[in-house]
Amino acid sequence: MIKTFTNQAIALAGLSQAVYLVQEIAKRGYADREAMATVIGSVLKIDADDVVDVYGGLEHLRTGLQQLERQLAGPDRADTEQARYASTLIFLERRLMKQPTMVEAIGSAVREAAAVAEQAGVLGEDVLKRLAEVYQRTLSALQPRVLVTGEKSYLSDPDNACTIRALLLAGIRSAVLWRQCGGSRWNLLFHRLRLRQETLRLLSAL
Repeated sequence: MIKTFTNQAIALAGLSQAVYLVQEIAKRGYADREAMATVIGSVLKIDADDVVDVYGGLEHLRTGLQQLERQLAGPDRADTEQARYASTLIFLERRLMKQPTMVEAIGSAVREAAAVAEQAGVLGEDVLKRLAEVYQRTLSALQPRVLVTGEKSYLSDPDNACTIRALLLAGIRSAVLWRQCGGSRWNLLFHRLRLRQETLRLLSAL
């Protein structure tokens, strides 16, 4: 992937969309299915021509771009819970990359899920279940764990728990992509304004 601020902003929008959807399910019990299909689909997109292609088109990342712009605007507008989820996933991505056996296990499960999705659809029950299970078997064993907060009744629902894990795996996918595009914690720290400008530019193009 080409290392540009534009591509980094797109990948961060994917991450932002994933954590926003986790938050929606945890607090409201539901989330936009089209937005979910975009990020879950990114996990299953093993081969892509470019960053935008991973998400099936920039127009599918409107929610993520809006959330990212808000997060980059400053502490007065940022959602601290979303920031916690995203930063934890970025940290876990680095831990994951040092575990080749774990990476291979995830890759194998994703390929199986992608095959199932061809018949059942990206949000098919078995697809989400496979992604959730591999997340639980692998990334849940790493520290720090992503601690999702919300309404107990929603979090205790098995289908919601499954979807949340699948979305967290989607967040990891975007974190990997962001790193491949030259993203780093230093970039987030020192180039926040540049990334926000790119995010606003991308939003204006929609």
